[in-house]
Amino acid sequence: MSDENTNYPVTGEHLKEWGHRPGKQFPALLARANEMRSEGLGLVRIRRELEAEIPAVPVTMDLRAPGEVPFYENIKAGHPDEEDNVIKVRETMTALMRTPTIEAGAIMPDACPAGPVGTIPVGGVAAARNAIHPGMHSADICCSVMITDLGNADPKTVLDAAQSVTHFGPGGRPQGKRFTTSVKLLDAFRENPFLDSPKMLRMAQEHMGTQGDGNHFLFVGRSRRTGRTAVVTHHGSRGPGAVLYKHGMHVAENFRRELSPETAKQNAWIPADTEEGRDYWEALQLIRKWTKANHIAIHQATVEAARAGDVGERFWNEHNFVFKRGDLFYHGKGATPAWGDYAADATGLTLIPLNMSEPVLVVRGKDADHGLGFSPHGAGRNFSRSEHKRRMGSVTPEQMLRAETEGLDVRFHAGGVDASELPSSYKNAGNVVAQIKSYDLAEIEDYIDPCGCIMAGDVPPFWQKKKKSRR
Repeated sequence: MSDENTNYPVTGEHLKEWGHRPGKQFPALLARANEMRSEGLGLVRIRRELEAEIPAVPVTMDLRAPGEVPFYENIKAGHPDEEDNVIKVRETMTALMRTPTIEAGAIMPDACPAGPVGTIPVGGVAAARNAIHPGMHSADICCSVMITDLGNADPKTVLDAAQSVTHFGPGGRPQGKRFTTSVKLLDAFRENPFLDSPKMLRMAQEHMGTQGDGNHFLFVGRSRRTGRTAVVTHHGSRGPGAVLYKHGMHVAENFRRELSPETAKQNAWIPADTEEGRDYWEALQLIRKWTKANHIAIHQATVEAARAGDVGERFWNEHNFVFKRGDLFYHGKGATPAWGDYAADATGLTLIPLNMSEPVLVVRGKDADHGLGFSPHGAGRNFSRSEHKRRMGSVTPEQMLRAETEGLDVRFHAGGVDASELPSSYKNAGNVVAQIKSYDLAEIEDYIDPCGCIMAGDVPPFWQKKKKSRR
């Protein structure tokens, strides 16, 4: 009996045989096919009716030739360690620029490697056409800094207040100690396919009011221009951002295998003009809103705990994100947008922290062509955390802390001094500032001189804790 005269249903195998590619459109496509089947249509007619839904055969994109797309260098080595760092940054950036979607690139004075060769470095900028590269904003999506002017509040009082309300380390806040998360924002999460999962929604609530670990901090200082006290926080999107990154990389990898299998996995992309691309772009904007709310929650709680009565200006900026400008998507990995209207809430001013013993710079970006419109995000590193610890020799973290932060109130939330976050583990702040000026990347409008800060501290790995508890 022929297919035209049978009543068995259309299956996914039929669709694949007809040229349709499996994907989230399959259920709807099958439903339509079987609705036509129930109306008495034969397979030949159904196949013809669905032909318009067959996606075009993807055109694969080859890697660009080495050096085909150059990049701007806004960095100068003044020390053997810096020379080695610049060589490695140049090597990884050269490989990155072979990615088919990339049309321009730049490196900042604070640039340093961040993974295998071909991975965008910290302090790197890459402009892509019709492509969002999750690996180029990294798992710490929307890592950012916010400042609040606290008037004449006493710095120690502010530090004490901040320590009583903020949260460092892995995980989120326990039940009963959580900060409020906007119901409207959670509803928006539920409407986005990248954000609508029980794990994501749980983390969005548990991680509100937390700062994580590593180089994230809460800094208190005084404005050199006004003499007023200010609090600065540094953190990203925590668990929600990490989950989005993982999901985004998975989707990007599917496209990479189809569109450009020669491209390095860390540089996979989601085409911006696809349904997935539009959903991912919207997910990034929602994660940005969550991160900003997280900063504000910590600042407001600090203001209330410190009873600061003369609160002034507050602004923020991100440095691990994707920005659309014209018809290109600009990926800043540890690089700060330096054009005035990069976002609806942009003020024209941005922040560049250096290290715990140096000022936080308040700058106005220059939108320099040779920086692709970006400026540095901080001081960067010339060598890894483990290499820094190796170079310490017999000097203890406590001794190094005293020597490098004399006169400052530096606290580690977990108790242990994390030597890899001390000033000596970062690039020379004076050199970075000099290069910001010499490359004309930003205009420094103020310095927030340090009084003290809170860091996550040296936290034993979770597996080590479990091992001890079993013993």
